[in-house]
Amino acid sequence: MNYSISLMAMFFGLGLEEPLDFNRDIRPILSENCFYCHGPDKSHREAGLRLDDRESAIKKKAISAGDSKNSLLTERIFSKDADTLMPPPDSRKKLSEDQKQILKKWIVQGAKYSMHWAYE
Repeated sequence: MNYSISLMAMFFGLGLEEPLDFNRDIRPILSENCFYCHGPDKSHREAGLRLDDRESAIKKKAISAGDSKNSLLTERIFSKDADTLMPPPDSRKKLSEDQKQILKKWIVQGAKYSMHWAYE
């Protein structure tokens, strides 16, 4: 019997999942869909919101670490209203249901950020 497989099955069966990693799981989603308007380039930045910077995202209430129900990011990505939906329909960007769930889960897990690998 392969004990590592049994332990992994037990681990996941208990709902104990590996924490999401910002660089592996979150940065690609935000980079592709959000950073153009909510990233480091202030000439494109909308609403003064930076999603590439945790402190700024928390200050603007986009992220309420550990609480997806009080995070504007979650509210906006799941919105059914075209006026509040993010990314906006005219951006031609659209998050998949999986991507939305990953972002929500990341917020629930504490919305931890990490530096880009090239800077570590």
